[in-house]
Amino acid sequence: MEEFLWVEKYRPKIITDTILPQELKSTFDDFVKGGIPNLILSGGPGVGKTTVARAMLEQNKSDYIMINGSLYGNIDTLRTEIKNYASAVSLQGGRKYVILDEADYLNPQSTQPALRNFMEEYSNNCGFILTCNYKNRIIEPLHSRCSIVEFNIPNKQKPELAKNFLKRVKYILDSENIQYSDKCIAELIMRYFPDWRRVINELQRYGHNGKIDAGILTNVGDQSFNTLIGYLKGKDFNRMRKWVGDNIDNDTTNLFRKIYDNANEHVKEQTIPLLVTVIADYQYKSAFVADQEVNMVACLTQLMLECDFK
Repeated sequence: MEEFLWVEKYRPKIITDTILPQELKSTFDDFVKGGIPNLILSGGPGVGKTTVARAMLEQNKSDYIMINGSLYGNIDTLRTEIKNYASAVSLQGGRKYVILDEADYLNPQSTQPALRNFMEEYSNNCGFILTCNYKNRIIEPLHSRCSIVEFNIPNKQKPELAKNFLKRVKYILDSENIQYSDKCIAELIMRYFPDWRRVINELQRYGHNGKIDAGILTNVGDQSFNTLIGYLKGKDFNRMRKWVGDNIDNDTTNLFRKIYDNANEHVKEQTIPLLVTVIADYQYKSAFVADQEVNMVACLTQLMLECDFK
């Protein structure tokens, strides 16, 4: 399946090919040359955290496994996966690694403390690289056992990085024989900057007919919203929560309104009044809460559990 996904097919294999500020690239190159410590890679969705983790380990010819914390982050899974992997000798003869993607989704009361114990138990044989959108959701005992690298992009470097990514996107589209408008691609990049993954995914989805035009700029939001509705219908909490983390920003007004406007299409008539009441309640709370993502996840969870979807 991965070979059909552009984000995997064209994922950079070495640090040099990543689209990041040079200071960050130099930091990761130094890790490759001098030894890769336990790491927390922190930054927004799609900026390249997982790509960097994989590129470092592949350049270093290290064995590694990946575990997605938002989907498979319960204690039993971690204990089984990490113990079976970390206790065995590396085929390459060196240090092994576990990449824990989206580690900020691990339970801070149970799973994260268990991870701290795994780090200590297997420290002689295995290293850990944690990626997260929010480092403040990682407990302090894990912070103290890792070097923390934040994927910050200085404002003065944003135009150059966007320009470099435009070149990368045009190379991908040319390789896939997709016709495109430079202006549309540039607007899409600026809309989601610096979420490179989302841009590439949207281009692949829209470009299935062999052409990228202005329609992608109006179609993107509807497709993403329909994906969310599918998670609510299927009561898929983990993927719903991940969708929110990847798509939400500090202004949640548009999503509340979109759910309200599309209620008749997706929700059975008898539960629409409930949907309206729930949305109104959480939209009011959004003016006061410290974490908009948590508030939105709580709202969608209530809708998922109490509304009858078509």
